[in-house]
Amino acid sequence: MSVRLTQLSKKGGCAAKVQATVLREILSAVQFPPRLPEVLIDGRYFDDAAIVRIDDTLSLVHTLDFFTPVVDSPYTFGQIAAANALSDVYAMGGAPKTALAILAFPVASMEQDIVAEVLRGACERLSMAGTSLVGGHSIDDETLKFGLSVTGTVSTANYWSNANAQIGDALILTKPLGTGTLTAALKRGQLSEDEIADAIASMIRLNHLTLPPEVRTQIHAATDITGFGLAGHGIQLGRASQVTLRIDIDRVPRFTNAISSLAAGNITRAHTTNREYTAEELALVGLSSEEELLCFDPQTSGGLLLSVSPVAVSAILEQVEGAVEIGRVVSQQKSLRMIVERGDLSQSDAHP
Repeated sequence: MSVRLTQLSKKGGCAAKVQATVLREILSAVQFPPRLPEVLIDGRYFDDAAIVRIDDTLSLVHTLDFFTPVVDSPYTFGQIAAANALSDVYAMGGAPKTALAILAFPVASMEQDIVAEVLRGACERLSMAGTSLVGGHSIDDETLKFGLSVTGTVSTANYWSNANAQIGDALILTKPLGTGTLTAALKRGQLSEDEIADAIASMIRLNHLTLPPEVRTQIHAATDITGFGLAGHGIQLGRASQVTLRIDIDRVPRFTNAISSLAAGNITRAHTTNREYTAEELALVGLSSEEELLCFDPQTSGGLLLSVSPVAVSAILEQVEGAVEIGRVVSQQKSLRMIVERGDLSQSDAHP
C-alpha cells in the first residue's frame, strides 16, 4: 500500500468544508420542517451537534462528519476521521455511544486493504471512546471519503452549547493550531508525516475531558475548532452568546513548523474564505501576517474552545492535556465578536 492518500483529492480534512457564507446562503433558501418541542439544540447557531430531550435527566446528541484524506496513512486517516466526528459530541458535554460509518471509495481502482485499514483505524478510536460501530453506508465514488454519524447521551440539565458564554469567563483551548497549513504542506511534499508528527498525534487524540461534575458545571459554553478556524468558530460562539471574545495571540498554542509553513505559502482556499466570513466581526491588532493566517487556519480534529468560570480554570489546566488559557469573554465591543491582539488578560475590556 504505497499510495499517498493525500494525492487522491484536491482538498483534505476539514479544509474541504463548504465555506460558511455559501452554506448560510443555501440554508436561507430552504424551508425546514417545524422544530419539535423536544429538540433543544438545532443548527440555527452553527452548534456542533443537535440535542434531543428524552426526559428530565437524559438527552441524545446527534452529529455527523466526513471528509477526504488529510494524511497519507490509511490507518491514521481512519483514526483522525473518527476522533473528529466524536469531537462534536464531546463539545456538547456528551458521551458518544454509537456510530454509523459513511464511506465512499473507487471500488474498481482502490485496493480493499486500503479501505480496511481506514476502518481499522476508526475502530481503534471508537474502542478507546467506548463507542460501538453499529453499521453504516458505502457508495462507489471516484474519491475516497470517510466519516461517521455519531449518537451520544448528555444530561438534560447540564449540556453545553456555544450560546452561554458569560462576561468574565476565561477562554481555554485544548489543542494547538496549525493542522490546515501543515497538512497542505504534506500534500505538496514540502513536509513529511514525521515532520508534522505533533499535529498528527493531536488530530488522533480524543477531545474527551475527564473532569469532576463540579468542574464540568463551570464550563458555560464550548465549541470545537475545525474547518472555520479559531476565528470562525470563535465568532460563532460570540454571536450565539452576544459577547466578544478577547484573545492574546502570544498565548495561542501552535504546532511545530506551523508558522514557518504559513510563511512558506502553504495555505488553502479555506484560509481565504474564513477571513472573508469573519471580516466584519473580527479585529486583528498588531499581528504578523502569519499570525493572522493562523487565526483562519482550518483545523481537522482540532481542540475544544471552552468558556469557563474563573474558579474552574486551574482545575481544567491541570487535568486536561494541552489545555491553555488564551483569552477571556468581555462585553460586546461595538459590532465585534472577536478581538485578537497582544495584551494583559487581566484587563476587563478591549479597545481595538
